[in-house]
This record gives sequence, C-alpha cells and structure tokens, in this order.
Amino acid sequence: MKRLLYIIIGVWMSVGAMAATGQVSAQSQDSITVCQLLEEARLLPISANYPLFFARKFLGKPYVAHTLEINDDERLVVNTRQLDCTTLVETVTALTLCAYRHLYTWRDYLNALVSMRYRSGCIDTYTSRIHYFTEWITANTAAAIVTEIQAPNPPFTALQLVCVNYMSEHPENYKALRSHPEYVTKIREMEQRVTGGRFRYIPKNAVGDATLLRKAVRDGDIIAITSNKKGLDIAHLGFAVWKGGELHLLNASLLHKKVVEEPMTLYQYLQHHPSHTGIRIIRINK
Repeated sequence: MKRLLYIIIGVWMSVGAMAATGQVSAQSQDSITVCQLLEEARLLPISANYPLFFARKFLGKPYVAHTLEINDDERLVVNTRQLDCTTLVETVTALTLCAYRHLYTWRDYLNALVSMRYRSGCIDTYTSRIHYFTEWITANTAAAIVTEIQAPNPPFTALQLVCVNYMSEHPENYKALRSHPEYVTKIREMEQRVTGGRFRYIPKNAVGDATLLRKAVRDGDIIAITSNKKGLDIAHLGFAVWKGGELHLLNASLLHKKVVEEPMTLYQYLQHHPSHTGIRIIRINK
C-alpha cells in the first residue's frame, strides 16, 4: 500500500511536469489507473497472460470514438476512461510491454505508447501518427514490439492485397484534415507506401474450425478483422479469448457501447458483418 501511495504521488508530479511540455494530454485519473494496473501486474506469476489480464480490466468502460482528436496540435493522448477498438488495443499493448520488460512507471507507459502510435516514435503533426492498422503492424513488427502470425496454412489460406486511400479520398471525415487540408498530400503519400502489401489471413468461413484455429491463435492475441470496403484494410480490432473450446472477441464495441467479451463466437460475429472477410493475428512480443 505504501509503495502504491509513493507511485501515485510520483504520478501527480510527473503529470504536471509533462503537461508543461505540451506533448501529453491526459487526466490524473489516467495516470493513476496506469500505475495501479502496472503495480497489480508486478505481483502476477510469470505464467500470467498479461494481454488478457489488462484487457479485462477495461470491461465495461464506455465506447467513445475520436478520443485522439481533441487537440488542435498533435499530442500524445492518454484516455483510459473511454475507448474505441484501436485505443483499447494500444492501451493494452503498452501496458503489456511494460509488464514484460519490468517497467512500472507512468513515464515508462508513455514511452511505450508513443513508440507504437507514432512513426519512428516521434510526435510531430497529425501525419506523424500511424493511421492504418496495416502500417501499425508493419512498423511495430520492425520495432520488435509485435509479430504477425501468418502460418500454418491452413488456416491462413487467404491473401490480403492491401489498397488504402480512404483518408485522402474522404478528408471531410477527419477533423485534422478539415482544419489542415495541406496534410492530405502527406496522407496520400503514406497510403501509397502502405498499398501493395500482401499478408496472409484466416478467411471468415474458416474461423469456425476450432481445431485449425488452435494451431494459430492464442488467448490475448490481437485480432485484426479484414475488410472489403473500398480504401480500407482493417474494419475492427480486439483480443482473442478462448471459451469452452470456441474463439470469442474482447473488444470496444460500438454495438454494445462499451468494452465487452462478445457473447457470440467470433465466427458468429463475422457472419453478422458482410464486409468482414477474415482475421489477421498479431502477437505482442515478450
């Protein structure tokens, strides 16, 4: 208890110091939550599944979109109180990285978060943030933060040819691009770099084969749902949860308006969404 009190006092001091730099946008409750969760993780056995441990701590938190778009200038936004599918995955991944590396401070968490959210870990303008999840996977694979699983075959029988241009074609849907139309050119250049990538994935009709899936998907893996919508690569994100021999999705759900473990199986979930074509699997590196 005394250790946690010292951590919280340090958090308050750290928040004040970082706020002065203008680089971090967070509330004191966010930093306290992060340090409490890392302190709990410090006491877990080495065999613990850290991604699922952290992800389940956010069950019931409200689904809120666009929480990263609250500032006129680009800042590292931390919001553990309201989550969408991407910020849930990033929050849990950053916490997991800290736990794997035995790092337990607020500053450690911020370093982990910025390293995965921004290209080369550098905050500049809106265009320095990674916006398409395919680039997120590629960049964080290069940084040894995650590994994309693309074998065995089966179940990885399908090949995604990435073609992204949604942001540059629909800048009116993005606050920063409406305010800064000059950013669209850089966004288009980024899309051209991402386009053309080829990645193996599990087609949605194979997701019902638990025997095959057990060879490829573990509890706590990141599940990226592939999409056939024009200009997009990934439709939704969450974490793999095996229940009673069947695969489910823990996600920040627009439908449920909160973070949930989906009661239906992932196979059933995918069948309810015609634009979903299958799943890519990403594992956080220890």
